[in-house]
Amino acid sequence: MRPGISSQSKIISIAEKRAQQGAATTDGRADEKRIPLSVFIIAKNEEERIGRTIASCIQWADEVIVIDSGSTDQTVTVAQRMGARVLHNDWNGYGLQKRFGEDQCRHDWILNIDADEVVTPALRDEILGLFQTSVLANYDFWEVDIRDVWPHEETAAKHAFSHKQIRLYRKSVGRFSASSVHDTVRPPSAAKIGMLKGHMDHRSIPSITFHYDKMNRYSTMQVQEMRGRGRRLPRYRLLFEFPLAFLKGYLVRGYCRYGWWGLIASTNYAVSRYLRLAKFVEAELMEQSGRPAKHPSPSAQHKKA
Repeated sequence: MRPGISSQSKIISIAEKRAQQGAATTDGRADEKRIPLSVFIIAKNEEERIGRTIASCIQWADEVIVIDSGSTDQTVTVAQRMGARVLHNDWNGYGLQKRFGEDQCRHDWILNIDADEVVTPALRDEILGLFQTSVLANYDFWEVDIRDVWPHEETAAKHAFSHKQIRLYRKSVGRFSASSVHDTVRPPSAAKIGMLKGHMDHRSIPSITFHYDKMNRYSTMQVQEMRGRGRRLPRYRLLFEFPLAFLKGYLVRGYCRYGWWGLIASTNYAVSRYLRLAKFVEAELMEQSGRPAKHPSPSAQHKKA
C-alpha cells in the first residue's frame, strides 16, 4: 500500500471503479435502459461487502436504496459514491427494517438483496428478460436460489448448500413479515410463486471470527424471539442437538464435499444450533431462580445486517 492511502480509501476506490466499469457483473457491457424495479439493501458496517452487492444491480435497476442502521465505517460513503440512495433507520429487527425499506421503494416490483449477497450475471439476465416479456405478470412472487460462498471461494460451487427465498415480488400483493429475527416475504395463501433459474452468491461468512460473533448475537435474538412467542424447547435435546446438527451439516447440507473445510463448516453449524438451545435453557433457569438473564438491546446486538 502506498504511504498516506488507508485501507478504507482503497475500498472506496475499488467500489467506485466497479460502479463505473461494471466489473462485478456486467461483463463490460454498455449501460442499458434501466427496468422499473426497486432494489433495497439493509446494512450496517458493511464497507467490505456492500460495494460488490451494489455493483451487481446498479446499472440495470431503476433505483438502488440502502437502509443503514448506524454504520461507523465507510458503508454510507461507498454506497453513495456508487449511486445508491442511502437512508438511515434505527434498528428494530430484521423484518421491520425490511418493511421500512419496502416503504421507500417507488416501484411496485421489488428486488431485495442482503449486503452479503450478489446478483450473478445469469440471474441479472434472467430478470432483465422477464421485464421484457409478459411472463413476469404470471406470478407476483419469484423465488431465488441463494447459494453459500465460503471465504476462500470466488463464487458458489455447483454443490454449494442453498436455500430458496422470495426476493423478487410485488409489494402491493405481499410484504416482509414484522418478525425481529425472520425476514421472510409473506405471500397470500392462494398466491402463485415462480422460480428463477439464476442464483445469488451469498457471502455470509467472511471469516471464522466473524461467524462466531454472528452466531453469538443471532442466537440471543432467536431465544428472545422464541420466548416472546411462548415457544418451548425440551431440555433433553441437549443430549443430541450437537451431533445431529453436525451430521445434518456434513451430510444433508453437503459440507462433506468440501474436504477438511467441510468438517469446520459442519462443526460451526452444530455450534450455532447448540448455542441457541443452551441459551434457551439458561434463560429458563435464570427465570426460575428469579434472576432473569440480561441481554443487550436489539440495536446493540445488531452489528451487521
